[in-house]
Amino acid sequence: MSKLVIATTLVLALSNCSSSWVQLTTEGEAVVQLPLASASTCTRIGSTRSSTLNKMLFLDRNRARLELELVTLARNEAGTMGGDAIVAESAIADGQQRFGVYRC
Repeated sequence: MSKLVIATTLVLALSNCSSSWVQLTTEGEAVVQLPLASASTCTRIGSTRSSTLNKMLFLDRNRARLELELVTLARNEAGTMGGDAIVAESAIADGQQRFGVYRC
């Protein structure tokens, strides 16, 4: 194997072991993710779209980590909007997902 392939494999393996680079903000800590049915008594105040890398080089990223980053980004944005809950409004596509922002 060439040194480039070995180095690339090592970098990818280490990046999948490390924690997410998206951190929850103070505002985002007050926001929870709800299923749509649970948000029926809440007031919808807007929406947000989260976006993160879905591939590293030519490989798909870990699905659980991708989902966690998208939700964390949405919680952070909802907190700055004055919301305290988010609801996923779309499936993940190309590293993006849309969320409704609610005040409950």
